[in-house]
Amino acid sequence: MSFNWGEIADRIREKELSVAARNIGRIPYRAIDGRFDDQSENISWWTNGFWAGLLWQLYGAYRDDSFRTAAEDIENKLDRVFLNHWGMDHDSGFRWLMTAGADFRLTGSEASKNRLIVAANDLAGRFNHAGRFIRAWNDSGDGSRAGWAIIDCMMNLPLLYIVSDLLNDPRFRQTAILHADTAMIAFLRPDGSLCHIVEFDPSTGARLRSHGGQGYAHASSWTRGQAWGLYGFTLSYIHTKKPEYLETARKIADRFIERIPESRLMPVDFDQPPEPDYEDSTASAIAVCGLIELSKLLGEKYLSAAEELLTALTENRCRFDRGCDNILEKCTAAYHDSWHNGAIIYGDYFYTEAVLKLCSRETFLW
Repeated sequence: MSFNWGEIADRIREKELSVAARNIGRIPYRAIDGRFDDQSENISWWTNGFWAGLLWQLYGAYRDDSFRTAAEDIENKLDRVFLNHWGMDHDSGFRWLMTAGADFRLTGSEASKNRLIVAANDLAGRFNHAGRFIRAWNDSGDGSRAGWAIIDCMMNLPLLYIVSDLLNDPRFRQTAILHADTAMIAFLRPDGSLCHIVEFDPSTGARLRSHGGQGYAHASSWTRGQAWGLYGFTLSYIHTKKPEYLETARKIADRFIERIPESRLMPVDFDQPPEPDYEDSTASAIAVCGLIELSKLLGEKYLSAAEELLTALTENRCRFDRGCDNILEKCTAAYHDSWHNGAIIYGDYFYTEAVLKLCSRETFLW
């Protein structure tokens, strides 16, 4: 089946008008039985920008003020995170590009521009000079994660590129490039797949080992991690025009495409056993966004793969009825979690971004 993506975008808008109206004041992460939870009290949670990002995407496409109002409320709430050192981490891009970044692009808000700069300063401050990487998660203060970096961080680097341009200050861009250069060497395997977590000696910068992270096993291929890397290196190329990043994105994309199941529905890990049949639709949605951008640089092969994945999601894993809060189904945060095949907000965000890309109505937030 082929879809008119403009019509799908209209269906998303119609659904989200109802969803936004009944979730005023909420910051969702998961949907349970079709109803969003609320992370407002867990304000530092890494996904807390994605609902606002989805709302801003729809505001940019349709100019419904209800979307803007709800997104601005989340942006204001996230100011509390700036007051808590332990709440700030490598995911500043996910939180503030989706909120303050979108607001600044669409409205020119000076307050939003300020938030972007504050977030970028904190992210740049996580840079480890010996290892040339941005530290990932915090720890309890014992330094146990001082040398940890993760592939997800490639998606947060656009915050640094954007603020570098805003301030005409190369420090932020230099930090992003150094991290991307390290990730290109330390995370990419010879076959084009990626590690999730790499641990460095935080004092010397030496690469010590990799960890399995959210995938099935230490040496397996966690699909969302491959999608983060695919999209992330593509974005770094867009911002820097370094040919090595485009070649890395191509290698990751080619390996990803080789391993897409016949169903076009994504497992949590390409190397997981057939049973239990855990899926992660978010990996598909993220990869689609990256493949669409990559196709603008490398051609039709990548657009064709993107449309096949998005078509499979639309046919099999989407809810467009207004009575259900989530769009995307069969999402999983990590293989070894106790919760699988549910609904997660960043799945809805990247699905919406992908659809809007294909009908030329996207606000580019990266």
